Order: sequence, then structure tokens, then C-alpha cells
Amino acid sequence: MIGSLIAQVGNLKDAASAAGQTQDSLILGEQYYFFTVVLMWLIHAGFMSYETGVARKKNALATAMKNILTIAVVTPTFYYFGWWIYNCNQPGLPIGPNSSDFTALACQGGIPWSDTFGPNLTNNINLVFFLAFLLFSWTTASIMSGAIIERARLTAYLILACALGSVVWILDAAWGWSAGGWLTLRFGFHDSIASGVVHGVAGAFTLGVLFQLGPRIGKYTREGLARQFRPHNLHMTLLGLMLIFTGFYAFYAACLVIASTAFPGWANIYLSPTTLGTIAMIITMGFAGGFTGGYFASRGDPFWTVSGGLAGVISVSAGADVYAPTLGYLIAMASAAIAVYAGDFIERKMRVDDAVGAVAVHGCMGFLGMFWVGVFAAGYPTGVNNVDSSIGGQLIGMATFLPLGFLTGYYMSWVMKKLNILRVPPEVELMGLDNAEYVPNLYLPEVATPGELIVEPDGTMVPSEAVLLAARDEVVV
Repeated sequence: MIGSLIAQVGNLKDAASAAGQTQDSLILGEQYYFFTVVLMWLIHAGFMSYETGVARKKNALATAMKNILTIAVVTPTFYYFGWWIYNCNQPGLPIGPNSSDFTALACQGGIPWSDTFGPNLTNNINLVFFLAFLLFSWTTASIMSGAIIERARLTAYLILACALGSVVWILDAAWGWSAGGWLTLRFGFHDSIASGVVHGVAGAFTLGVLFQLGPRIGKYTREGLARQFRPHNLHMTLLGLMLIFTGFYAFYAACLVIASTAFPGWANIYLSPTTLGTIAMIITMGFAGGFTGGYFASRGDPFWTVSGGLAGVISVSAGADVYAPTLGYLIAMASAAIAVYAGDFIERKMRVDDAVGAVAVHGCMGFLGMFWVGVFAAGYPTGVNNVDSSIGGQLIGMATFLPLGFLTGYYMSWVMKKLNILRVPPEVELMGLDNAEYVPNLYLPEVATPGELIVEPDGTMVPSEAVLLAARDEVVV
């Protein structure tokens, strides 16, 4: 009798201990994603500083405000339908198997009025995990934001930001950046920290927009040679990039699934095992290799040296959970050098005016990162079904994401262009968006405002006013 009671007490203690461990695990996961979300705000502070520094002084405040308003519009749209898209479309579009089963539990979890998408004492993870994805959505929109500065209408940008941040990228994430995505389950597609899912697709979308938007007035001579607009504060731009890099550690961490009660304690987005140390090591090697490649390829240009760090880390993101540190460093160094040449080709040969090199750094390196996995990590098992990654699977993912991003951006911008709501009028562009939308001569009288200069293709600097006025008639509205 006494022995039976002791056994029952022991069973109760074991049950209580197990329940406590489970609750501790839930709370630990909730805290973990909360702090990654907080630190990821640095990415958006960085984007604001980065783009504002690149802009000419007459467009600085408008550029900063555009970044702030990105948060204002993408947050509600991602809440009301972006998360639903991710949860409901992993098997594919409605023509795919089970993709129309909107009663599935995972799909219901993305509906704003569901029990798991509001205050719920029995759910510690859904809302805070949603917030991590929300900040990824801000990032995709911010990638486009810098490329189109100084001539896009604010309203047009915000509409495009909602489409990219709440529909386009999250649809490709459902397909190839989830344990249940059809690219993952059928082809072993592997993009663990979103080289292509976030950066590549955003870069492709941006390129489509730039084709319709056109270059800034005076960017190109009549012979097609590229002039350079001088950043009004290059130090601010470099600081912004360093803030982005700091926030990237939280970005990488938020791409993992914490599993504190199971070995090894961490899994990637496909639920394959990894460790936080592996991810942190590769991001550091990515930055180091990227700075090196960017410095040498650009011959010490400050902007491309630091941008090379961003290019490098994007290029290793897809395989960050499987690359050895030396391989990560070498891939990042080579990729950053390629990004410098890609940026030059896009600007000078394609004559696409990308003010911050977003297409080269995010778009080209995002797709190249997916390709590197097929080259250097083929055969690595991906996802719950352990489907081997392969060059074929990676190419299928790339062939899916490229048209999804580019064609959406291109045709949305085409419609806006036809409606004459894509680009500001030439006189507003010449005046400067700050003077038209905010306070004229914002920096006076406290700060002296020197005359604006423009760098001709041969490297000489001349006053910009005459050049811009002469180029005004070349703009096709």
C-alpha cells in the first residue's frame, strides 16, 4: 500500500516536471523571437540611414519618411492577408493538391480573427513568430525603397511595398521557405536563411519597377554614358549599412526554430537540425569575405566595400546551415566581387538607374546564393522528408521566383505609369521632394547649403543645375 502511494507520488512529480519543462520551452521560444524582433528593428533604422545618406540633400527627408511609412502600410496588410497567404498556400496555388483546403489548422492560424491570432493564454508562439515574418516583409519593401529614390511618387511606392511585402515574397516563402512547401517536399529546395526568398525576389521585383520608372533626370548623357549623383552624406550611408549588418544577426536567428527539448535544440525553417553557432559563424564569415571581395573589386571604393559585405552575406545565406566557415568566406568573397561588376553592368550597360545597387546586391546575389547551394551542398537532406538538395531543385526554385518577382513589379508599375501615378512631375523632381512635400530649405539657416554638383562620365564635377535643366526634356512621363 505504501509502495503504491510512493509510486503514484513519483508519477505525479514526473508529470509536473514534464509539464514544467514544456511550459519553460514555450516561454523560452516566445522570449527568443521577441528579442530577435527587437534587434531586427536595427535593419530598418539602417535602411533609413543608408538611403537617406545616398539621396541628395533636397530629397533626404522624403527618403526617410518613405521608410517610416513602409512600416505603417505593410504591417496591417501583412496582418490581414500576408500571414494567411503563407499558411494556406504551401502546397501551391489552388490548382495544387490540398491547396484549397482552407479549413486546415495551419491555414486557420493565419486568419486575423482566429483564436491563435490574438490574445490567447494557451498560445505562446503564433503572434511573436508572426512578428518575425512581419519584419522580413518590411525588409523586402525596403530593398526596393532605396533603388527608386528621388523620383517615385510616395503613393505608388506604398502600393508597391504592400504588394511586395504582403503578397509576392510571402507567396514564394510558402512554396520554398517552409517545411510544407511544394518546392521543399518535391525537389528538396534549400534556402535556409532566405538568399532568394527575401533578397532575390525583392531584387527581381525592384528591377521590374525600375524598367518602368526610368532613370533620374540627368543620370545619363545623350550618348548613354552614366553620370554620378553625389550622396549628401556618405558617412550616414556607411553607418546605415553597419546597422543593417548588426540587425542581420537577429534576422538569421529568427530564421531558426527553437526546439529546447530535442537534440540539438535548433532546426532551420525546414525543420532540419542545425545550431545557432553554425549560423552565426557563417554570417560573420560572409561579412568578412564580402568586405574583402568588395574592396578589391571596387579598388577601395567605400560604398562598394561595405555593400560587398551585404552582398557576401546574402550569397551564403541559402546554405548557412551547412557551409563550413572557409567555404562561406570564399563564396562571400567571390560573390561580392561579382556584385560590384553586376552593379556596374546594370548601371552602365543596361542603363538602369538603381540608386543604391539593390538589384546587384540583393537580386543577383540572392539568386546566386540559391545556385551556390546546388553546386556546393547537393545531396544535403532537406526538410521532414529528407529530400536531397540538388542543382536541379535549386534551378526550379530560381525559375519559379524570378518571374514571380520581376513580372509582378513590372506590370504593376506599368499600370501605374499608364495612370500617371508612378513618377513625380519633372518640375518636382528638379525642385526636390523635400521642397515640394515638406519644408523648403529644410537645412537653412543652421546648416550652409553648397551648390549641388554632379559627376560627369569622365569624372569631372560640374554644377548640376544646368545639366539637369538640359536633361529635363528627355524624361518620358
